Amino acid sequence: MINFNGDLLPESAHFLNHTNRGLRYGDALFETLRYNGKQLFFWEDHYFRLMASMRQLRMEIPMAFNMEFLEEEIRKTLVAGGQAERPSRIRITVFRDAGGRYGPDSLEIGYIIESEPLESPGFSVPVDACRADLFRDYFVQADRLSGIKHSNRLIQVLGSIYAAENDLQTCILLNDKKEVTGALSGNLFIRKGDRIRTPPIESGCLDGILRKQLLRLGKSPDRYQVETDSISPFELQQADEMFYTNAIVGIRPITAYRKASFKTEAAKYLTGKLNLAAVGALK
Repeated sequence: MINFNGDLLPESAHFLNHTNRGLRYGDALFETLRYNGKQLFFWEDHYFRLMASMRQLRMEIPMAFNMEFLEEEIRKTLVAGGQAERPSRIRITVFRDAGGRYGPDSLEIGYIIESEPLESPGFSVPVDACRADLFRDYFVQADRLSGIKHSNRLIQVLGSIYAAENDLQTCILLNDKKEVTGALSGNLFIRKGDRIRTPPIESGCLDGILRKQLLRLGKSPDRYQVETDSISPFELQQADEMFYTNAIVGIRPITAYRKASFKTEAAKYLTGKLNLAAVGALK
């Protein structure tokens, strides 16, 4: 089932047309989050990122659009789809209402909530190979728009095509200063010894929810120190470990980059910490 502005519709329903501003101009943003069959992972962080992104895009936020309202709309969608007690991937898409050309006729918004089942309730570390290389065809513009999940993901789309054509599972993105900014579908981290680094927001990386969680864990390290720092492409092959994060997969180890291969010990350790943090059990 699809939740379109509060109305529950079958997935086969036609509810958007050619005037949709998300389709015409990419005038939309989205949020993806994990549901374990009982609760939404890091829901407060997701909600506040969504609100901040809507304000940044000058969207008019409805008075009713509070955290409780949206959570209830998500649960309503899950119940209607028979997924209320099943692990699920949730996507919320917010778009500006139709009308106008580049300049919108209105700042009011509409939304879509959709869900699909996941195999497991919590994060787990994938064991299959993940080969990566640099994507140099296009570069991320290091500005404030790069940090939000707007619907224009052409670099990620083209990078994914490049990866498929070159027998890669992901690519590493660079910004316009040729600094590392992230992976195709998440924030990149590299480890050397007990120090883990990820690019700063100023690099043009996404302000990721799992990135935020790992940085929180790194403030009181019991095993690894996690911090932000600029990363040069030349540092990648010297790393002991490399991985990327997103709200659905959790931590995805990169097992090979060019001629280098990497360990996965920090990824496994931190995945356990994230699972505890996601359900509020981490002390």
